[in-house]
Amino acid sequence: MAIRSYKPTSPGRRAMTTVVKEGLSKVSPQKSLLVPLKGTGGRNVYGRITSRHRGGGHKRRYRIIDFNRTKIGVEGTVKSLEYDPNRSARIALIQYRDGQKSYILAPEGLKVGDQVLAGSQADVKPGHAMKLKDIPLGMMLHNIEMSPGKGAQIARSAGTQVQLMAREGEYATLKMPSGEMRKIHVECMASIGQVGNLDHFNISIGKAGRMRWLGERPQSRGVVTRPGDGHPMGGGEGKSSGGRHPTTPWGKPTKGYKTRHNKYTEKFIVKHRR
Repeated sequence: MAIRSYKPTSPGRRAMTTVVKEGLSKVSPQKSLLVPLKGTGGRNVYGRITSRHRGGGHKRRYRIIDFNRTKIGVEGTVKSLEYDPNRSARIALIQYRDGQKSYILAPEGLKVGDQVLAGSQADVKPGHAMKLKDIPLGMMLHNIEMSPGKGAQIARSAGTQVQLMAREGEYATLKMPSGEMRKIHVECMASIGQVGNLDHFNISIGKAGRMRWLGERPQSRGVVTRPGDGHPMGGGEGKSSGGRHPTTPWGKPTKGYKTRHNKYTEKFIVKHRR
């Protein structure tokens, strides 16, 4: 896919770019795989804001994605490639031989009419899925489980890929996009190939209103707040840079401050990303 720019009819339009949706099927989403999606506005069950700068956004319906690849040994055909408003990746509608339909993440190179299969007998082709113990070393993967049967949690966004580096005993070593080397159980499922829509990260938003369509509200920098009122870095004469190390509004260090305290999963990280 390519990046499309526009005639500069306004300052926002001048800077805006989008991904050309070539190759996507001109069909409506599969109704049986749609569910309503209610926004939280960043509030928890008590109505308190726990995630700031969230709210508004365009109305969406959630597409149910098969992150487990549950149809083991049943061949399916790609019926359509579709846009998903809930993620950066494209999705593919699969119809299996038994008539069941499901959505999967569309890898780079997958086309309408292609056959996909999950299981140990599957070929090593984009869109096929199998357990890590059955995949040749060096392959690029996406849609990877962290616990067997839990459903994919790793490498699900546009353009992401993870490399299978080694296998030893019950664990396989994967190289993450961040450079981290991590052990994952060999019984976990993974899909072959790289997630599609590679140009997603090259787009320019162009204007503030487009972020509001995505559900993101405005955010003020800490250094422009009043002294002692809104932020520890506020105040100062003229354009002050804060006068201290970067902090959150509650005084916690940020921008490089390590907050990881999960010692239980530390044993699975062979090499940290830093």
